[in-house]
Amino acid sequence: MNISGEPHPGFVSNSHSPAAEEIGRRVRKARHDRKISLEDLGHLSEINWTTIGKIERGASSPTVESIVRIAYALEIDPGSLISGITANDYGQRQHQFTARDLISAREDESV
Repeated sequence: MNISGEPHPGFVSNSHSPAAEEIGRRVRKARHDRKISLEDLGHLSEINWTTIGKIERGASSPTVESIVRIAYALEIDPGSLISGITANDYGQRQHQFTARDLISAREDESV
């Protein structure tokens, strides 16, 4: 990024997915709201602060365990970090079927 906040020519995003970016924004906001450093959050959550930095930048998609540890350290509900995020937020999917669709198709086949 340059001073104006625009990417340099040839810049390639290191984003994992739109979902990872949104989770990262939520973690960063909660951390900033509490005025604690990455290092402090790393210590409190027992997750390396560089890993938390990757999560905040959306470069890494956190595990459920990481979400719970970070949320506990920030004293927030873990669900607040993933609320509203869908499978589509992780990129292109091969199909758009749900368990309900599969069950319905099987019932139709057995008739």
